[in-house]
Amino acid sequence: MTVEVVVYPPAEDGGRRVRVGAHFVGMAYSLLDVAEFLERAGMEGVEPENVAVADWVEWRGSGPEMWEH
Repeated sequence: MTVEVVVYPPAEDGGRRVRVGAHFVGMAYSLLDVAEFLERAGMEGVEPENVAVADWVEWRGSGPEMWEH
């Protein structure tokens, strides 16, 4: 079973809020941050490059290449 992951649009400082399931887990400033949040949430073996193309990650406002507002 895959957990729903949502990455919200960039804030003024370029960070993007990340939600895993029903919980906000932090503000990411790169794909590495998103992967780290997912590891902490119990998903093993998550690599930054996988996060960018995973169909179970919903990128809101812009895709994984956008980190500035």
